[in-house]
Amino acid sequence: MLKLIAKLVLFATGWKPEGEKPAEKRFVLIAAPHTSNWDFVIGILARYAVGLPARWIGKDTLFRGPFGGFFRALGGLPVNRRASSGFVAQMCDEFARRETLFLAIAPEGTRRRTDHWKSGFYRIATAAGVPLGLVFIDYSKREIGVDTYLDLSGDAADDLARIAAGYAGRRGRHPHLEGH
Repeated sequence: MLKLIAKLVLFATGWKPEGEKPAEKRFVLIAAPHTSNWDFVIGILARYAVGLPARWIGKDTLFRGPFGGFFRALGGLPVNRRASSGFVAQMCDEFARRETLFLAIAPEGTRRRTDHWKSGFYRIATAAGVPLGLVFIDYSKREIGVDTYLDLSGDAADDLARIAAGYAGRRGRHPHLEGH
């Protein structure tokens, strides 16, 4: 039922979910560009429309108060970005423990403009030995989906260049806030 509702809402608002649920059972997804709170709403709708039971990372303050349970029910996992807590190791342990895990992360780590992406997504994927899926949200075409899956080589410069190429031409709601 949620799948149908999500598809209808996306269709009614002019958004097209692209791509299929992959055959792999474990991977890290990065979602970019992330420039607006609307990215979350559109992303959750697309998650249900495609039937991808992805877990997503959010700052721990989202999970406090009356909405904490709601965000957890939507697949959210809190992370404290103010202190080093061994998050990469914790996520690698989760991949080792679970037969199926789709972990979504916004590589910018914020909706604000950044000069660089955080490296946690890359470190998790390489340490856990799982592929990386490039989730795009393109406001210029009103499309959201995953069209590229990469097996990372461990050569960060080469891998990051391939990742950047996967996002070429994609535009966020606020292009001036897109990170690199």
